[in-house]
Amino acid sequence: MNEKTATISEMRDRVIGKATVDGEFRTRLIADPKAAIQAEIGVDVPAGFTVEVHEDTADISHLILPPSANLGEADLEQAAGGFSWAGVGREPWEL
Repeated sequence: MNEKTATISEMRDRVIGKATVDGEFRTRLIADPKAAIQAEIGVDVPAGFTVEVHEDTADISHLILPPSANLGEADLEQAAGGFSWAGVGREPWEL
Protein backbone atom coordinates (compact mmCIF):
# COMPACT_ATOMS: atom_id res chain seq x y z
CA MET A 1 0.00 0.00 0.00
CA ASN A 2 1.35 3.42 -0.93
CA GLU A 3 1.11 5.66 2.17
CA LYS A 4 0.63 8.73 -0.05
CA THR A 5 -2.59 7.37 -1.53
CA ALA A 6 -3.95 5.36 1.42
CA THR A 7 -7.27 6.45 2.86
CA ILE A 8 -7.94 6.62 6.58
CA SER A 9 -10.09 3.51 6.20
CA GLU A 10 -7.25 1.63 4.48
CA MET A 11 -4.80 2.66 7.20
CA ARG A 12 -7.27 1.62 9.91
CA ASP A 13 -7.67 -1.77 8.19
CA ARG A 14 -3.87 -2.12 8.04
CA VAL A 15 -3.46 -1.34 11.74
CA ILE A 16 -6.30 -3.69 12.75
CA GLY A 17 -4.95 -6.42 10.47
CA LYS A 18 -1.49 -6.18 12.01
CA ALA A 19 -2.94 -6.14 15.54
CA THR A 20 -4.88 -9.31 14.70
CA VAL A 21 -1.75 -11.30 13.83
CA ASP A 22 0.96 -9.56 15.88
CA GLY A 23 0.38 -9.80 19.64
CA GLU A 24 3.29 -7.51 20.50
CA PHE A 25 1.94 -4.78 18.20
CA ARG A 26 -1.56 -5.27 19.64
CA THR A 27 -0.22 -4.71 23.16
CA ARG A 28 1.62 -1.54 22.07
CA LEU A 29 -1.47 -0.31 20.20
CA ILE A 30 -3.67 -0.68 23.28
CA ALA A 31 -1.08 0.94 25.56
CA ASP A 32 -0.10 3.87 23.31
CA PRO A 33 -2.11 4.09 20.08
CA LYS A 34 -0.36 7.17 18.66
CA ALA A 35 3.14 5.76 19.11
CA ALA A 36 2.16 2.34 17.74
CA ILE A 37 0.43 3.86 14.70
CA GLN A 38 3.39 6.12 14.01
CA ALA A 39 5.77 3.17 14.22
CA GLU A 40 3.60 1.06 11.88
CA ILE A 41 2.44 3.67 9.35
CA GLY A 42 5.25 6.17 9.71
CA VAL A 43 3.21 9.34 10.16
CA ASP A 44 2.55 11.43 13.26
CA VAL A 45 -0.96 11.61 14.65
CA PRO A 46 -1.69 15.35 15.11
CA ALA A 47 -1.40 16.60 18.69
CA GLY A 48 -5.07 17.62 18.92
CA PHE A 49 -6.36 14.32 17.53
CA THR A 50 -7.22 11.45 19.89
CA VAL A 51 -7.05 7.76 18.98
CA GLU A 52 -8.83 5.31 21.28
CA VAL A 53 -8.46 1.54 21.01
CA HIS A 54 -11.21 -0.70 22.37
CA GLU A 55 -10.86 -4.45 22.36
CA ASP A 56 -13.96 -6.61 21.88
CA THR A 57 -14.42 -9.52 24.27
CA ALA A 58 -16.71 -12.55 24.33
CA ASP A 59 -19.46 -10.46 25.92
CA ILE A 60 -18.67 -6.90 24.78
CA SER A 61 -18.81 -5.55 21.23
CA HIS A 62 -18.08 -1.94 20.30
CA LEU A 63 -20.00 -0.12 17.57
CA ILE A 64 -18.39 2.95 16.02
CA LEU A 65 -20.88 5.41 14.59
CA PRO A 66 -19.95 8.21 12.20
CA PRO A 67 -20.69 11.78 13.29
CA SER A 68 -24.36 12.68 13.11
CA ALA A 69 -25.38 14.44 9.92
CA ASN A 70 -27.43 16.81 12.09
CA LEU A 71 -24.41 18.34 13.80
CA GLY A 72 -23.55 21.93 12.97
CA GLU A 73 -20.02 23.12 12.15
CA ALA A 74 -19.30 24.08 15.78
CA ASP A 75 -20.58 20.70 16.99
CA LEU A 76 -18.38 18.87 14.47
CA GLU A 77 -15.36 20.91 15.50
CA GLN A 78 -15.98 20.12 19.16
CA ALA A 79 -16.49 16.41 18.37
CA ALA A 80 -13.13 16.46 16.57
CA GLY A 81 -11.51 18.00 19.63
CA GLY A 82 -11.13 21.31 17.81
CA PHE A 83 -9.09 19.61 15.09
CA SER A 84 -9.64 20.55 11.47
CA TRP A 85 -7.75 19.46 8.36
CA ALA A 86 -8.22 22.96 6.92
CA GLY A 87 -4.99 24.88 6.75
CA VAL A 88 -2.75 22.30 8.39
CA GLY A 89 -1.01 21.37 5.14
CA ARG A 90 -1.81 17.68 5.51
CA GLU A 91 -3.91 15.30 3.55
CA PRO A 92 -6.46 13.16 5.48
CA TRP A 93 -4.26 10.09 4.91
CA GLU A 94 -1.51 11.78 6.92
CA LEU A 95 -3.02 10.91 10.28
